[in-house]
Amino acid sequence: MKYRTFGKRGEKVSALGFGAMRLPIKDGRVDEALAIRMVRHAIDQGVNYVDTAYPYHGGESERLIGKALQDGYRSRVMLATKMPCWQVEAYSDFDRIFDEQQAKLQTDRIDCYMLHALNRESWTKMRDLDALGWATGKVAEGKIRYFGFSFHDDYETFRQIVDATDWNFCQIQYNYMDIANQAGMRGLRYASSKGLAVVVMEPLLGGRLAGKPPKPIRELWERAETERAPADWALQWIWNQPEVSLLLSGMSTMAQVEQNLASAAASGVGTLGETELALIGRVREAYGTLMPIPCTKCGYCMPCPSGVNIPRILEIYNEAFMYDNLEAARDAYQWVPLEQRADRCTECGKCEKLCPQGIRVVEWLRKAKDLLEQP
Repeated sequence: MKYRTFGKRGEKVSALGFGAMRLPIKDGRVDEALAIRMVRHAIDQGVNYVDTAYPYHGGESERLIGKALQDGYRSRVMLATKMPCWQVEAYSDFDRIFDEQQAKLQTDRIDCYMLHALNRESWTKMRDLDALGWATGKVAEGKIRYFGFSFHDDYETFRQIVDATDWNFCQIQYNYMDIANQAGMRGLRYASSKGLAVVVMEPLLGGRLAGKPPKPIRELWERAETERAPADWALQWIWNQPEVSLLLSGMSTMAQVEQNLASAAASGVGTLGETELALIGRVREAYGTLMPIPCTKCGYCMPCPSGVNIPRILEIYNEAFMYDNLEAARDAYQWVPLEQRADRCTECGKCEKLCPQGIRVVEWLRKAKDLLEQP
């Protein structure tokens, strides 16, 4: 296992972290025996960072990780979990939820604790409820070692949050397709420049970059001098960057654990040369040509009078074709709030008048509704 520095704290963490959001499923429930074997095997091979969260697997992920870390495994890892901001309505909720998490995890200390999935709205709520003051108290009590946040919004919001306090770390969605999305490459570098450890989630974009790629992408990979699986290309691209402290992989099979361990063992800053980085750039461009809708997410169509999140819906529709993965696109659509979905469109046409690309937005929203709504 290779190890990297956890921000200005200087602690060493494994390049690969075990993400507990996609644990193996059997008969509709987490396959507890297999999941525990997977977690412990990863730790035995040098993984020392395990990440879970309150809502994962309907609340069972934290409980499973608590069991997996018994028998001496707890002392061998940095344990990370998150405060579900959407469930906090009063200051007292912080302690109530935190105490529940500690009980599930069977631990008296959380090494890395985050405000979960911050965006502009939830950050304002957490700030006004004094989440920072609450966390400072928990750190002083020794119940939290490092305090940070995970993030899903735009770069300007990310920078505002980073500048709000002396965070220890942050967790961002980042991969070779998301260099300009959400926090993006600018956010990665900005957080690192401020001394934050940066934990990368969704390095494979929910598995979209790991499966069998569409033919144009496959042909590009096949031209590479170095033979790698698509997933390995994506992981090595992230590890190649010095600002990354570690990346998380959600693993559902023991085979995936072994594959990720092998990738991590070969990782390092500067291991990809200019030719390989250029190839990944061409792959990114090729994926872009597979988009049926030429949406640049400029946002000129927003706000929609009916509340439809037009850029996000068009993005999800595009991804269904770019990655040839309708199931993943439908799963992503479920995260769009009901009041922002395509069926709320009244076909007023205001968006089409504002779109600089001349996109027939109303027509594409109809198609998105038909494609993405679960049958």
